[in-house]
Amino acid sequence: MNSIARWIAGMVFLPIAGAAWAAPKTFLANDYGATGDGKTLNTSSLQKAIDAAAASGGTVTLKPGIYLIGSLFLRSGVTLDVGEGVTLIGSEKLDAYPMLPTRIAGIEMSWPAALINVRDQHHVTITGKGTIDGDGPIWWKSYWDLRATYEPKGLRWASDYDARRPRLILIQNSVDVQLGGGILLKRSGFWTVQILYSHDVHVDGVVIRNNEGGKGPSTDGIDIDSSRKVLIEHADIDVNDDALCLKAGRDSDGLRVNRPTEDIVLRDTIVRHGAAAVTIGSETSGGFRNIEAYNITALSGVPSGVLFKSAHTRGGFARDIRIHDLTLEGVAIPIHITMNWNPSYSYATLPEGVKDVPPYWTVLTTKVPEQQGLPHFSDVHIWKIKATGAKSAFNVSAYPNATLDDFRLDHLDIKAATAGTIANAKNWTLTANRIKTADGSKPVFADSPEKDVKDVPFGEPK
Repeated sequence: MNSIARWIAGMVFLPIAGAAWAAPKTFLANDYGATGDGKTLNTSSLQKAIDAAAASGGTVTLKPGIYLIGSLFLRSGVTLDVGEGVTLIGSEKLDAYPMLPTRIAGIEMSWPAALINVRDQHHVTITGKGTIDGDGPIWWKSYWDLRATYEPKGLRWASDYDARRPRLILIQNSVDVQLGGGILLKRSGFWTVQILYSHDVHVDGVVIRNNEGGKGPSTDGIDIDSSRKVLIEHADIDVNDDALCLKAGRDSDGLRVNRPTEDIVLRDTIVRHGAAAVTIGSETSGGFRNIEAYNITALSGVPSGVLFKSAHTRGGFARDIRIHDLTLEGVAIPIHITMNWNPSYSYATLPEGVKDVPPYWTVLTTKVPEQQGLPHFSDVHIWKIKATGAKSAFNVSAYPNATLDDFRLDHLDIKAATAGTIANAKNWTLTANRIKTADGSKPVFADSPEKDVKDVPFGEPK
C-alpha cells in the first residue's frame, strides 16, 4: 500500500476533530443576534458565534432561515453546521469581503476574501444539508462588463484579475479540513472551492450548482492549488469552467513560489456541466505528482474528458498521473491535451502607451526564459475510459522540444465521429483500445516517429 493509500484508509469523515473529544458544545448563532430574514446583515453575529465556539472547540448552528452575510472566518476546532432549511447568502457589496493576501489564477496578490474562509487553521469542518449561496449574477455581470472594455484594448488576460469577485469557500494554509455532508454550494461569484497551500483536506458529498440565474464565468467547482494529501469524493458538479481542477501557479510567479500539487485522489463524482471531467492546469508552474482520478462520470454539458492544459510560459511538470474508469456520455473530446491553452488569456503583454499599471500586471507580464517556460508532462497512465457520442477521440499536442513522454493508454472504449490527432508524443504505448469512428479514421500521429508509438491495435468496440 503506497503512502496516499495509507492516508486515505486512515481518514474518518465528519467530524475529524470531534472523534477523540467529548461531545462538542453547540453554539446557536441566533443567540448571538443572527436573524434569518434574508435582509439583515449577519456577518458580525455569526463571527461572534464562531469565535465563541473556537474557545472550547464547538459546533455553530442556525435556525432555519436565510442569512445575509459577508466574509466569515472559521477557527481551529470549529464545525460550521449549515443545517437543512438554512441558507447563507453572500452580500452584493464588495466591501463585505476584506482584501487579503492570497493566490488568484496562479498569482499571489490581494483579493477579496471568500464568503467562507479557513485561513491558517486546523481541524475545521463545514457540513450540513443547507445551502451556501454566493448570489453570483451581480459578480458575473461585473466581469462581463469589465471584459467588454478590456478586450478591445488587448487586455483579455487582465480581466480575471481586475474583476474582483468573491470565491465561495477558501481553504488556505490550513490542515485537517473537512467539507461535505450533502451541503449545496451555489452561484459562486468566482471559484467555488479553492484549496490553497493546504494539506490533509477531505471533501465528501458536496453539490455544486453555478448555473442558476445565468452562466457564471470562471465558476470552477473545486480547485486544488499547490496543496497535498487531498481527497475529493461523491461530488455532484454543475459549473461553467473547470469542475475538478489541479493548479500549481502561473508563469514567473508560479515558478518563484514553486509549490507542487501532489498526493491527490479524485473519485466517485458526476460532472454535469464544466470544462472537463478532470483538469490539470493551465497553472502548472509548481508541478504535479502522484495524482489519481477514477470512477468519474461526465455528461454532454462537458466538452472534454481528460484535459491537460498549459502554455509555453508556464513551465512545471506532471508525472505519476493515473486516470481510469471514466464514463463519458456525449463528451466531445475524451482525451484533450494542449500546451498552448487560450493564448489571449495565457500570454500577458502590455499594450503600448499603458501606464500606471498595478503591481500584479507587472508580475503577469514578467518574461519567463524559453526553456524554463516549457511544461513537461510524463509518466501518465490513462485506462478504462468508456466514451460515447464523442466528436473526436483525441486532440493532443505539445512542443517538439517539450514532448509528452511515457504515456500509457489502454482499454479505451470510444465511439466518436472521427479519431483525431496525437502530436509531439514520445514513447507512448497504446494497447487493447477499441476506437470506433463514424468516418472510419484512425488516430493520426503527427510529429511522433513511428518508433515512439508502440502497439496500436485499434479495433471496434462490441
